[in-house]
Amino acid sequence: MAMSWVWSGMVVLSLVFGGLFGRLDGVANAALEGARSAVELSLSMAGVMCLWSGVMEVMNVCGISGGLAKAFRPVLRRLLPESSRDEETLAAVSANVSANLLGLGNAATPLGIRAARRMARGCHGTASNELCLLVVLNTASIQLLPATIASVRAAAGCETPFDILPAVWVTSAISVTVGLLSAWGLSRLGGRS
Repeated sequence: MAMSWVWSGMVVLSLVFGGLFGRLDGVANAALEGARSAVELSLSMAGVMCLWSGVMEVMNVCGISGGLAKAFRPVLRRLLPESSRDEETLAAVSANVSANLLGLGNAATPLGIRAARRMARGCHGTASNELCLLVVLNTASIQLLPATIASVRAAAGCETPFDILPAVWVTSAISVTVGLLSAWGLSRLGGRS
């Protein structure tokens, strides 16, 4: 709802200032060019996203993503001890983390929502520390293969869309570490009051 007000305000302000300064033609041309660019980007990304979604599905069928999710379970049991008591919640969290690890945010989102819904049961409208930790893990995820970013770069004409891998690995490891430490510190601070 708030974003619709923001976008509407931007459109109205563009039209008002375009009219005041006699540049309505420029505003109209910019709007049409922006729409054309958005459609081109969406169509070019669709093929790459279909490819990576297909790869994820093949990994699911072959059991690779399940194996990756199982590999995360010992770490997740230590990070989320209460939620790991429910096997279905732990499975959703580990699948979410493994999809994020592969850079498939679109595939990770439904899994994260499923895990958050299961974790929110019994919270009575207030997020538990583990639910907040899930949000941190989901937001600042470590990515070994940033498929979505690579597809955006490829759609924008980059010849080597995966040359950002070292930077992605370092920054995502730092962001997860800082996020986990912050969540841990805030949970301790909240527990004292």
